[in-house]
Amino acid sequence: MRERLALSRPTEASSGKTGSWRTFRPVVDREKCNACGLCAQFCPDSVIDEDLVIDIEFCKGCGICAAECPKEAITMVREDR
Repeated sequence: MRERLALSRPTEASSGKTGSWRTFRPVVDREKCNACGLCAQFCPDSVIDEDLVIDIEFCKGCGICAAECPKEAITMVREDR
């Protein structure tokens, strides 16, 4: 088990859940993922939990997780609106 630093967790803002701002969403290919945790370490909004599940309701779609993934297991997919 990875030792985690204390991180803040996203909460609903006055304008609602921040995931509604997103144009692209991250999609994880579990076959490629080696569970290194870099995506969670670099996520500026702390929306990736200990099991490396992304909380889409708060993800803003910045793509940092995909850019930092050494296995290219995360791709950014355009949202259907």
